[in-house]
Amino acid sequence: MSPRVVLVGPPGAGKTTVGRELAARLGVDLRDTDADVEARAGKTVSEIFTGDGEPVFRALEEQAVADALAEHTGVLALGGGAVLSDRTRQRLQGHTVVFLRVGLAEGVRRTGLSTARPLLVGVNPRATFRALLEARLPLYREVATVEVDTDRRSPEEVVEAVLAAL
Repeated sequence: MSPRVVLVGPPGAGKTTVGRELAARLGVDLRDTDADVEARAGKTVSEIFTGDGEPVFRALEEQAVADALAEHTGVLALGGGAVLSDRTRQRLQGHTVVFLRVGLAEGVRRTGLSTARPLLVGVNPRATFRALLEARLPLYREVATVEVDTDRRSPEEVVEAVLAAL
C-alpha cells in the first residue's frame, strides 16, 4: 500500500492546490504532510519554526512523511523542504514522485512572500527564495520520476500535464 502520486516542489509550486484537483480527478484523497505536522504538534508550521526551531520541525516532518508513505493510498503533497532529509529521499525511492517546478519570479509572485512560509520571511525574500531553489533543485530532481513546469499554467493545466506524464 502506497500513495498513487507524491508531489514535491518549492513553496509556491502548487503542491496543495494541484494535489487537491489531481486527487479529485483520480478519485482518491489528498494528504498534506504539513497539515499532518500541524495536527500532531497542535500548532502551525510557522509557530513550530519560530517557537521550536527548524530542526524540530524537520524531525516532525520526516516522521509525518514516513507515516504517510506507509498509510496513504491517494495523492500525497510533501512540504517544500521534506526532500532535505536523506531518509525521506530514500523512502521516496520506488514511488511515483512528481516534481512541480516553479521559476523564481513566479514562485515569489505566488507565495506573496507570506509569513505563513517561515523560510521566506527576511530582509531579502527574493534572494532567500533564489537560494532555496538553488539548494533544493538537485534534491527535487533526485527523487522525481516526473517533472512538470508550473509557470504560466493554471492548476487545471498543471493537473493535465501531470496526468499526461503519468
